[in-house]
Amino acid sequence: MTSMSLPPGTAPVKRQFLLSPAALPAVDDDAAEGSTAHTGKSCVDVVDTDTRGTGGRKKWSKAQKKERRGANKGRKFGKVHDQLELCLRVANGKICEHGDECRFTHDIDAYLAAKPRDIRFPSITTISDVPPFIMDTEEDNSTTGDNLYSLEQHTSCPSFAESGFCRLGLKCRFLGAHAKRDASGVITLVEDEEKRAQTALSATELNFVSADTLKLLRSKKYPKPITDVYLKELEAAKGDSNGPEENMAVGEDNLTMDDPPPVSSELHAKRTGNSDSSAQTDTPDVPIRVQEKRRLDWSGKSYLAPLTTVGNLPFRRLCVTLGADITCGEMGLATSFLTASASEFSLVRRHPSESMFGIQLAGNKPSTLVATAEVLGREFGDAGGIDFVDVNCGCPIDLVFKSGSGSALLDAPAKLGKIVTGMSRALGEIPVTIKLRTGVKDGRNNAHKIMPRAATEWGIGCITLHGRTRQQRYTKLADWEYIKQCVDAVRAQEADEGLSPIPIFGGGDCFSSHDYWTNVSSTGVDGVMIGRGALIKPWIFTEVKEHREWDISSRERLQLIGKFTEFGLSHFGTDTTGVNTTRRFLCEALSFQYRYVPIGLLERLPAKINDRAPTFKGRDELETLLASPNSQDWVKISEMFLGPAPESWSFTPKHKSNSHGEESQG
Repeated sequence: MTSMSLPPGTAPVKRQFLLSPAALPAVDDDAAEGSTAHTGKSCVDVVDTDTRGTGGRKKWSKAQKKERRGANKGRKFGKVHDQLELCLRVANGKICEHGDECRFTHDIDAYLAAKPRDIRFPSITTISDVPPFIMDTEEDNSTTGDNLYSLEQHTSCPSFAESGFCRLGLKCRFLGAHAKRDASGVITLVEDEEKRAQTALSATELNFVSADTLKLLRSKKYPKPITDVYLKELEAAKGDSNGPEENMAVGEDNLTMDDPPPVSSELHAKRTGNSDSSAQTDTPDVPIRVQEKRRLDWSGKSYLAPLTTVGNLPFRRLCVTLGADITCGEMGLATSFLTASASEFSLVRRHPSESMFGIQLAGNKPSTLVATAEVLGREFGDAGGIDFVDVNCGCPIDLVFKSGSGSALLDAPAKLGKIVTGMSRALGEIPVTIKLRTGVKDGRNNAHKIMPRAATEWGIGCITLHGRTRQQRYTKLADWEYIKQCVDAVRAQEADEGLSPIPIFGGGDCFSSHDYWTNVSSTGVDGVMIGRGALIKPWIFTEVKEHREWDISSRERLQLIGKFTEFGLSHFGTDTTGVNTTRRFLCEALSFQYRYVPIGLLERLPAKINDRAPTFKGRDELETLLASPNSQDWVKISEMFLGPAPESWSFTPKHKSNSHGEESQG
């Protein structure tokens, strides 16, 4: 059996590694966009939230929502807690102000007696010398006095190793790394004061929202003066306009309806290099419509796409260590920010290692998107927590589209113009970017009409174009020829108006250094936004930086998995809840990474992202395990770093077709 006899669209694995020519079932990549797992809501909930109070839109009953819910409806991830929960202040050796009224126990001995043993977390630097499946050990299991808890002296706490202290204290599942027991059996915490001082800034996450801000948002008392003025201007303009409705379809080739306010003279001067001092001299009382924006110098930089659920902070940190220059948080819903959703605000958290970081918003109205932009800009902009805000104009999911959000904005260019113009004003000098698809329906591309307007009229800082229509989803190859047409249209418009060029990124099917640089050179884009390629092989950013294809070994891949786990524990916490939250997101990551076919096993390069892998064996047992489509094997891999999964814990893959319980590689 040679690879030439494999069915079309099958990865060309060399004969000696083939176990079966049959390709594994196709994976539905649309499922990744079909949930807002960080909020616990399905797309149905997103639509109902985003259209509440708009009138005329159908309200779904609970039964209808259940019937219409997508492929992720069975995914439930309950939190795993300690049998007895210790007060966090007491766990850190402090006095609890609630005293006896505290809902958590203050009995340290009882807590330690009931707490599971320490997990042995291997050092990332020596992981190649550690055998697979590191479990809780029986070593150091002696008891001292009445204290039955055993410290694992050979473990490493990621939080302590990074910052010199562990915020979970006695609750940490890697307690032996930063605690000692005296002769009487009393456990005391240890801190590395020197490291703590050195890493005070470099290890501290950014963009925390205060309780006062959440309270103001919840009570609808948060001041939004820029939004209020802008919405009044839109109402006044609407009253004076006799033009057609703003939601007329783009496909009618009329893109001039209800034009948004023109770009400000300050922004025009910034991009042309020509200032017109008379503009302010003649009209001193006219407020600045759009403040001067920071220029986004992104040419030659790599961009990790915003990714729902899997694009969390630990994954972004991993990609940054591998060469990603620009990162963007998971898509957040404008209406959820305005209702003070804590889970939504958790999406804007930024690690200091993310040198260029943005927030992506989804919504369907200026009133919500402009208001959210003003809140985020005021809360995080002055502190340097946001470098840009991206508007999602590409999500293809039916229920998002039907709400008027995502790719539906492609059919409402006037509304989109009003949204981004208002957001640009509300954000001050923070640039607004947009992420588009080529159009809504096959054969009716319209991005080439929207993009020149966005670049020259709306004050956009960067445009990203995914080379597929909403109708195509991921079923066909991205159209890079059309991306080139759009780039040419924008550059021609900029040249006509004497404007300096803004960055334009393309996207779609990038899976290798060859793909990346071929698309850059052939289309004129400033770079490629990488999404699925980074999920399957996060080291693609290293390949792009070094202009090479990396035949990464199984041990090197395991080291990266260990690093992701380390970042996850630092972010989610090292207590029982944090460990299993990290385990959940590690399994989410492995549900993509198993699809990687090592290039050393292929008969020809470059590999293609849409090629389906046949059943194959790796060059060693670990490589075979990492290629397993069995979700239970992903849980086993998590146990190498996080100890045995609780009996009550299970992982349901995001893509239904990933849960091949009976089928595994090798």
